[in-house]
Amino acid sequence: MKMKYTFTAHGHPNILATHRSTVEITKDSGLTEKGDCIVAVKADFSLQKIKEVIDSSNGNIKVIIEAAGIKEEVVAVVNKAFSSDREIVLRKGNFASERTLGIRADKAATDLGRKFVEKLKSGSVAVSVTIETHETDHTS
Repeated sequence: MKMKYTFTAHGHPNILATHRSTVEITKDSGLTEKGDCIVAVKADFSLQKIKEVIDSSNGNIKVIIEAAGIKEEVVAVVNKAFSSDREIVLRKGNFASERTLGIRADKAATDLGRKFVEKLKSGSVAVSVTIETHETDHTS
């Protein structure tokens, strides 16, 4: 059974989304241009609800980020040790910390569509983030 959890975050004028190996969503309200992996701020996620999704995962998760009618998806291998109540990080590499929700992600911030990133630069845009289990089909 697919488990999923959706929460809200917001865009910010300083969003660059140019980082080559990570994507980050944060509860922080501010953002400097050094945070080039951050794609959404003021996230209202519940660590407990995210843990319920990752605990039910057989290995992969999909994170769907939607803003102004444009949707981006990132698939990654779940890090069961994720425990941050402030930040969610998806990484292309294998490094995992308590902030890392997923490793071996198929996209980093720089891989997101530029039209999508332009929408995220609007400080008023609402961003919907869904984290769901993503089971791969091993029968083929």
